[in-house]
Amino acid sequence: KAASIDDVLNQANFKTLVHGDAKLANFCFSNNNESVAAVDFQYVGGGCGMKDVAYFLGSCLSSKDLELHEEELLNYYFEIMRGQVTTPFKADLIEKEWRRLYPFACADFTRFLLGWMPTHHKINDYNLEKLQLVMSQL
Repeated sequence: KAASIDDVLNQANFKTLVHGDAKLANFCFSNNNESVAAVDFQYVGGGCGMKDVAYFLGSCLSSKDLELHEEELLNYYFEIMRGQVTTPFKADLIEKEWRRLYPFACADFTRFLLGWMPTHHKINDYNLEKLQLVMSQL
């Protein structure tokens, strides 16, 4: 179902630049955590922004923390995103679409990990539940 997951993500109406490898190790934070810079853009391209969100959260949080803080973190993401979109109506549409696509991005992250390193510690209950949810929708 990898191609189907990819198709759903690629059919997003709203796309942005996607880092493509948005793991914690590819971000540099200032000492006071007020500034951040991303590095290692070898996979950058257009796509659904949820791919980077899912990859980033999956790279730095445990299964338990992802489950506990998913709503809070996604709410914060969309709050910041709204400050960057000039039309509130458009921000509403982006948020609605991308919230629906977040489980697909998590499933895509899990698919990558299963293919790259089937014993990777980030293949956890949270991501496997997202994968099962997506599989039931395809």
